[in-house]
Amino acid sequence: MKQISRVATLFFACIVILMIALHAGASVETAPFQEGERLLYRAKWGAISAGEAVIETLALETIRGRQYYHFALTARTNPRLDTFYTIRERQDSFTNLSLTQSLLYSKRGTGSRLRHVVVNFDWKNLTATSVDSGEPQEPVRIIPGTLDPLALIFSIRMKKLEVGQVLEVPVTDGKKCVSVRVAVTGRETLQIDDRTYDTFVVDPDMESLSGFLKKGRQIKLWYSADEQQLPVRMQSRFPLGSFVFELVETESQQKISLKHGYLGLQGFTY
Repeated sequence: MKQISRVATLFFACIVILMIALHAGASVETAPFQEGERLLYRAKWGAISAGEAVIETLALETIRGRQYYHFALTARTNPRLDTFYTIRERQDSFTNLSLTQSLLYSKRGTGSRLRHVVVNFDWKNLTATSVDSGEPQEPVRIIPGTLDPLALIFSIRMKKLEVGQVLEVPVTDGKKCVSVRVAVTGRETLQIDDRTYDTFVVDPDMESLSGFLKKGRQIKLWYSADEQQLPVRMQSRFPLGSFVFELVETESQQKISLKHGYLGLQGFTY
């Protein structure tokens, strides 16, 4: 029995060392995105110009001696569409550098009503707790590897995409935690203005997203087939038409500075 116990101890020690090595390999230097990356998208509703969206990789945050990614997404409709439906939205996501854990997710915006949702991830107790416009909600159980919806976009970029690949990532928005399955279904050449992209076509399994989206919606993404694996096109179809976001401008800066104390970074639990 002692011999078996020693073998088991050695086995688990090797697993721990391997996991440490894998996480160490996921460094900021080798990631396909860097601080200061800014991606500008134009939005269309069918053939109608609808607005714009920006996805950014902001400066790394140092909290209690650890560094974290800070991603942001902002979206707004243009004045023409504001007449029918106004969107002014910002999402912020904070994750560890291996993109295996979200720490904080915030969503602020206007739609049918003004909302500000903050989701805090408690990795000691494996829960995610959201506060919706000042009202605390019931904690949601999460599993190791759980990310927020915005971090999922960057998590896909961290993988070396290949046709036929199927990825499965647990995701929560603070209401439900679901295992989202995405499949790389093909390669496609895209023409956006004067630029041509060789892309991977990524199809999320809509059944696995049923906890987040209403019935009848379909989502498809196109990632550039290069080292950066940029999300160059995103399409969301629903019964009344489709929204399409196309990458029209990229920007990279070495350093940026942004104050975001309203998120309450001191509220992290990890």
